[in-house]
Order: sequence, then C-alpha cells, then structure tokens
Amino acid sequence: MLLEKLSNACGVPGREDEVRTLLKETLKDHVDELWTDAMGNLIVRKGNGPVKVMLDAHMDEVGFCVGSITEQGYVLLKKMGGLDDRVLPGRQVWLTDKRIPGVIGAKAWHLTTAEEKSRAISFEHMYVDLGCRNKAEVEALGIEPGEPVYFASTFEHYSDRVVKGKAFDDRVGCYVIARLLMEFDHPGLTLYGAFTCQEEVGLRGARVAAYNLNPDLALAIDGTAASNVAGVEPMDTVTNMGDGPVLYLAEGAILSHEGIFNELIRTSLEESIPHQFKRATGGGTDATGIALQRGGIPACSLSVPCRYIHTAASLCHLDDVDATVQLIHQFLRRVEKGEFRP
Repeated sequence: MLLEKLSNACGVPGREDEVRTLLKETLKDHVDELWTDAMGNLIVRKGNGPVKVMLDAHMDEVGFCVGSITEQGYVLLKKMGGLDDRVLPGRQVWLTDKRIPGVIGAKAWHLTTAEEKSRAISFEHMYVDLGCRNKAEVEALGIEPGEPVYFASTFEHYSDRVVKGKAFDDRVGCYVIARLLMEFDHPGLTLYGAFTCQEEVGLRGARVAAYNLNPDLALAIDGTAASNVAGVEPMDTVTNMGDGPVLYLAEGAILSHEGIFNELIRTSLEESIPHQFKRATGGGTDATGIALQRGGIPACSLSVPCRYIHTAASLCHLDDVDATVQLIHQFLRRVEKGEFRP
C-alpha cells in the first residue's frame, strides 16, 4: 500500500530525499512531466489544459536533528517542527538515514524529586541514548551534528479501515494527490502535483512552488488534528476522525478563498460526499504560503483528520482518505467543465 510506504519513509525538513524518490518512482508513468526545483520540491504535471490547478502536500515530517554529542556518549537534539515535550521521553528513534536505533532518555522517575515528579520533563533535559560509553563510540557510528533523527515507528492496520503510522501529517496528503494523479484524468486542466518541502518549519517549499507555478487556483491537502478522543467533550472537538474531509473557513494567517470554499461544500452536498469544518482557526497549512504569492493566488485547505499528529504514532480512517480523494476529483471535474472559476 502506497500510504504505508509513504508513512514508513523518513524525511524531516530539508531531508525529504527518501519521500521524493518514492513519489518519483510511483508517479513517473502516470504524469506528463516531473522535476525537482532548487528548493527540493517535487513538481509533477498532468495534462495541458487552459486552467492551471495546483494540488499541494508537504513531504516533510516533524522530528529532530543532532545538536551535539556529550563526552559521556549522549546525543543532544534540536527540534524540527512543533513537538510536545510530554510525549517524548522513552520514545525510540532512528538516527541518520542509516536508521541507527536509540531511545530518548531522561532522569529516571525513581531518581526525581517530588517537585520534578509534579511537572513534565523539559526538552533541554532529554537526550538520545545509544548505549555508547563515550563520544568516540557515537562518532564511530557516523553520527555528527546536523544529522536527522526520526521517530522509530512503522505502519500498522488496527482494523480493516483504521491505520496507524508516523508522519500522516502530511504523507496522507501526498497519498491523496498521488491517487488523484494515478486514478483520474482531467485533460481540460493543467494539473500540478506539488510535493513540497520544509512546511513544518515555515511553509517554505510551498511559497517557492506557488510563485514558480503561478496557478489559477490551489488546494493544500494536509493531515489535521482530530480530537474526538477520550476526555474531550463533543462540542470541544476540532475535527472528528471518521466524519470525512475537513474544510477550513480560516487558518491562523489567512481566510480561505470564499469561492473555492463554497464550491467544495456544494460539491460535497451534491455528490453525497461527507465533509466537516475545522472548528478552530489556529495553526496553518501550505495554503497560507500559496495564497500570499505574486498578486495573490486563490487557495483553500482541505485536510484528512488524523488523531495524534506530531507524535510517533497517528491514527487515520481510510474512509476519510477515500472521501477526500473523491471530493477533490469531483471538484476538479467542475473546474474542468467550466462550472466553477475562482
């Protein structure tokens, strides 16, 4: 399954090579053209119609890089993307692209004071333990400052329709775009798949891709936080896993393009495809970076709800993925037939 391969691939911001190579190999026989730009974005083109549509998903995942190595043989980390300190101690990680195993360590619970037990361990007190006795042993493994560090977590089926994996933010978006390119033809469009880099550290790749492509409209497909979990009241959930694709009226920095937003709702209702609304405006997706290029590009976010994003293990419902694919396909058909223009 392509989603499994994408989830298991490793690619922190700026080190998306493994993901990019997988997508190239997967899509090369299904598109008319593909290239990698100077930023590291993978761009593919299918069709040569009069309307240019950009479908964006970012390849990078949250993770770490090696900051320094202590004389005692511990590896200190720097964060790459937004990570919650509370979920890090005890997590297994892979260091470098050779996937050298290690564990995020901290002072043992039995050795902490009562005051220390009452609060979460701060990131500055964590390190990676490889079982090495000194700095020389760590360096002998080929580990040095700047090398990437990933969560050691692999894809699993929890049921026929629910899967677990790392990096669903945003490998699930990459998967959606790949399926659209492989399963459907829209000859009336010039369809660009933009698999972008460095989203988790500032939407960097999408800004470059959108400026260069200058599309007539764009959709940013992402994996977003689902919060229908234990301890959260239904009225307080942001999105619900299992309730379909997520539409954004607003993000942290922009409003979604009203025309695209309304057409996605109309398409969903008329085609009997479920949808839901993100009930918070914090955070953001590549749509922000896209919308603010050149004289402004009509852009909107559309996301797959996933539980526990930005951790070592997210959950995703495949019904939500399928519905997202279908909603975008039907939306593109309307654009292609001239029924919608932003």
